[in-house]
Amino acid sequence: MGIHDTGEQAVKQQNNEYAARLWQYKQAETISLMIHVGRQLGLFEHMAGVGPISAKELSEKSGLHERWVLEWLRLQAAGKILNYMPDDGRFELPEVGIELLGDDRSPSFMLENFDGGTPREAVDALLKSFRTGLGNTYESSGPEGARRGETRHWKAAKNQVVPRMIPVLDGVEEKLKNGCMVADVGCGDGAIILSLAESFPASTFHAFDPNKHAVARVKEVARDMGLDNVEVHRSSGENIPASGQYDLIITFDCIHDMTHPDLVISKIRESIKEDGTWFIKDIRSKPRFEDNLRNPMLAMMYGFSLMSCMSSAMSEEGGAGLGTLGFNPAVAEEMSRAAGFTRFLMHDFKDPGNLYYEVRP
Repeated sequence: MGIHDTGEQAVKQQNNEYAARLWQYKQAETISLMIHVGRQLGLFEHMAGVGPISAKELSEKSGLHERWVLEWLRLQAAGKILNYMPDDGRFELPEVGIELLGDDRSPSFMLENFDGGTPREAVDALLKSFRTGLGNTYESSGPEGARRGETRHWKAAKNQVVPRMIPVLDGVEEKLKNGCMVADVGCGDGAIILSLAESFPASTFHAFDPNKHAVARVKEVARDMGLDNVEVHRSSGENIPASGQYDLIITFDCIHDMTHPDLVISKIRESIKEDGTWFIKDIRSKPRFEDNLRNPMLAMMYGFSLMSCMSSAMSEEGGAGLGTLGFNPAVAEEMSRAAGFTRFLMHDFKDPGNLYYEVRP
C-alpha cells in the first residue's frame, strides 16, 4: 500500500468520524424531544421505583396506547436512558434515573430541562439578532419564560443557599436574624429572596427586576406565602436606590445577562452599607476560551448564551454582551474593584456550573 493510499484512507476516516459526530448530535436532539414526551405523559413518574416493567403494564398504568408506549420504551433503552431486560422484554428506570427524571422532590431532578425544543418564533428572533446585532430581553419570553427553571431555583434556595451558603458569609446570617435590609437585583422568579424572607422574618427584602412577568410572579408567590417583609419593584439594576441602606445585596446568575453591568455594579456600590456584603452567583468559567474547551458542556453553554444570556446582554444598543461565560473570576474581580469594592473572595461550593463571590466595600 502506497503513501498516497494511506493518506486517502486517513482522510476518509476523518470524514466518517465527522459525519458520525453530526449524526450523534441529531440523535441527541431526538432523544431530548422524546424525554420531553415522557415528561408530558408522566411516563418516568410511572416507572419510578417499580422495577422492570413491560410495555403492556406501563400502558395499563398510564392509560396510554401500548404500541406507542413500546416504541417510546425502545427508544429510551437505545439511548441508554432505560435498562432493557432481554430475557422477558421489560424495561427499567435505574436508580440514578429515578433521582434525575422520576422524582421531582430530588435535589438533582432535571426533567424540567427537557422542554421539547426551541419554538420557531425563538429561532426567527435569533436569526434577526444575527442580522441586526440586537438581542431580546427576558421579558420577550412572556410569563412562561419567567417561570423557566423555577423548580430548580427553589430547590437550590432551600437546600443550598439558605442552609449552606449564607452561614459561610462573614457576619451575614447574624444580621439577617437580627433584622437588616436586603436587595435582590435581577431577582428573576424570586426563589432566592423569597426563601430568605421566609427564613429570616426580622429582615426586610427588596426584589428588583426589569421583567414585568418576573415581577408579577414574585408578587404572586410572596402573597401566597403570606410574606409581609418583601417589596417587589420593576426596575433595572441601574435604577435601584443609591441610598447606602442595604446590608446584603444579591445578584444570582444575572450580571452576565445585563446590558450595562458596569453601571449596575457601580449602583450596587452606592446602595450598599460600608460594612455590607454583595453576594454574587455566576457561571463557572475561565478567562481563556482555550481553557474552557476542557468543559464537556461548553457547546451547550454557548447555545444558552446565543438564545438567552448574550441575547439579553445585547438587547440595547451598546450592550456589553458578556454572555453566559463572560463574567469569569478575573472579570468579576476587575469590575468589582473598578466600582470601588476593595475586598473580593471567591467561594467554591462544589456547584458544577457556578462560582460564588463575597464582595465588600
